[in-house]
Amino acid sequence: MADAPSAPTASSGVASAEWLAGGSGGADRLAQLLPAALRGMAAGTAERGGPVPAGGPAAVAATLARTQSADGLPRHGVGAEQALEELSALLAAGSADPADPACAAHLHCPPLALSVAADVVAAALNPSMDSWDQAPVASEIEREFTTGIARLCYPDATRPDAVITSGGTESNLLGLLLARESAVTRPVCGANSHHSVARAAWLLGLPAPVVVPCVDDRMVPSALAEALAPLGAQAVVVATAGTTNTGRIDPLPEIAEICRRTGARLHVDAAYGGLALCSETLRSRVAGLELADSVALDLHKFGWQPVAAGVFAARGETDLQALTVRAEYLNADDDTEAGLPDLLGRSLRTSRRPDAFRMAVTLRALGVSGIGALVERCCANASGVHVLVEDHPALRSWGAPELSTVVFRPVAADELPGTAGDDLVAQVRRTLLEGGTAVIGRGALPTGPDGEAQLWLKLTLLHPHTTPADYRALLDAVAAVAADLRTSVTRESPVAS
Repeated sequence: MADAPSAPTASSGVASAEWLAGGSGGADRLAQLLPAALRGMAAGTAERGGPVPAGGPAAVAATLARTQSADGLPRHGVGAEQALEELSALLAAGSADPADPACAAHLHCPPLALSVAADVVAAALNPSMDSWDQAPVASEIEREFTTGIARLCYPDATRPDAVITSGGTESNLLGLLLARESAVTRPVCGANSHHSVARAAWLLGLPAPVVVPCVDDRMVPSALAEALAPLGAQAVVVATAGTTNTGRIDPLPEIAEICRRTGARLHVDAAYGGLALCSETLRSRVAGLELADSVALDLHKFGWQPVAAGVFAARGETDLQALTVRAEYLNADDDTEAGLPDLLGRSLRTSRRPDAFRMAVTLRALGVSGIGALVERCCANASGVHVLVEDHPALRSWGAPELSTVVFRPVAADELPGTAGDDLVAQVRRTLLEGGTAVIGRGALPTGPDGEAQLWLKLTLLHPHTTPADYRALLDAVAAVAADLRTSVTRESPVAS
C-alpha cells in the first residue's frame, strides 16, 4: 500500500493557502489558520460595536469598495492568513449579529459555539451525503438523528421517519410533493401560512391554495371545515405551529379531527414552534402535531444551529419512498441489494452537506431536555418583555406571546390619521436599522378599522441567555424615535395634529 502523502512544509513550495483540511496533518493545518480567522472576526465585531453596521446599504457598499479590487477577483493572492484575517474582519464588521439582544427582527438565531465547532469538523472532512461511499459514518449519524427526531414528533407511530432539508421552505415543498404523489392535489392553508406554501404549490403545478380565514393569527376550524366540504380527500391542509408574524399556533387537535373526518391529508409547518416538543412545560402548546401526516421543523430557529438545519418528518416511512430515484454511479441496484444504504432517496438534493452532524453533536451534548430548557428561556423572556411593553406608556401590545415573538406598536402611530401611522412604524424600524442601533421586525396584521391591515413591530427572541431587562433600552429607543418622528410629522402637516 502506498504511503499517505506527507504534510506540506514551507520548503515543499506549497503555499499555506493550498493546504488541505483533511488527511494527514489536516487538523494541524486548521489549527494554524483558524486563529487568523478568529482574530479577524473579533476585530470586525469590535469595529461594528453594535447589532448591525451603521449607515445602511450605502455605507456597507462604500466599505466594500475601499477593500476590494476593482473586479472583485484579485490577479495575485495575498496568502492564507492575511486573506482570512482581512475578510473575516470585513464580514464581522458588516454583519447583523444575532447574539446581540438588539438584533431581534427575524427567526435568526445566535448559533451555539458547540455547533459551529462541529461544523468546522464536518466541513473539513466534507462528507457528501448523496452516496454511502462518500459518507460512511456521516450517513449512520444522520440516520440515528433523523430516527430520533421522527420519534420525537410521532412517539406512538409504528415506523416514523425523517429526512434532512435546508429549512421550512424545502420541508413545505416536500409536504405538498408527497401529498401530490398520493393523488392529493388541492392545497388548503390559513391566511397566516408561510409564503413558501403558495410557492410550493406553484412549483409542483398544483392549484393555488384555498386560503382559510384566521382570527388572532390562528386558522379558524369552522372555516376550514367549510372549505374542505367540497374537497374531501383531494385536499392537503397546511397548518402552522408558530407563525412568522406573531408566533401563534393553529388549533392542531381540532384541525386534525376535521382532516380525519373529511379524509384530507395534514401537513404542519412547525419550523418555528416544533422544538417546543423538547420541553415538558411547553409541549402541550403543540399538542396535535403527532396527528399530522408530515411535519416541518427547523433547528436553525429553536435549536441554535447555523443555517441550514431543517428536518422533514413523516408519520409513515413509506411516504418517503416517493423520493426514490436511481443513478447508476450513486445507488446502483446491486450495491443496495448488497446492503449499501441508499442516500440519494433521502433528499430532493444530490450533493448536500452533513448538516445532521452538528445537530447530532448538539443533541448529544445537551440532550432533548437541554434544548427544551433553552426554548423555555426564550419563551419566558418574551412573556417578560410583553409585560414591559404593556407597562410602557408610549407602546401598545398586540397580545401576549405564545412562543417567543413580541408584537407591539408605538402609541404615537395611533395618533396619526390614515396611513401616516403605518408610515411612522416603518420609519421607526428603518431609523434604528440605519443608525446601527437595532434590528427589529415588522408585520401587517388586520387590526385597523374594518379589519384593515396595520403595521406592527415585532421582536423575535431567540437569545437564550438574555433577560427581559436586556430589552428595556431597545423598547425605550423605539418609543423615543417614534416620538421624534411624530413631532416631525406634526410640524410638517397641520392635518396630522
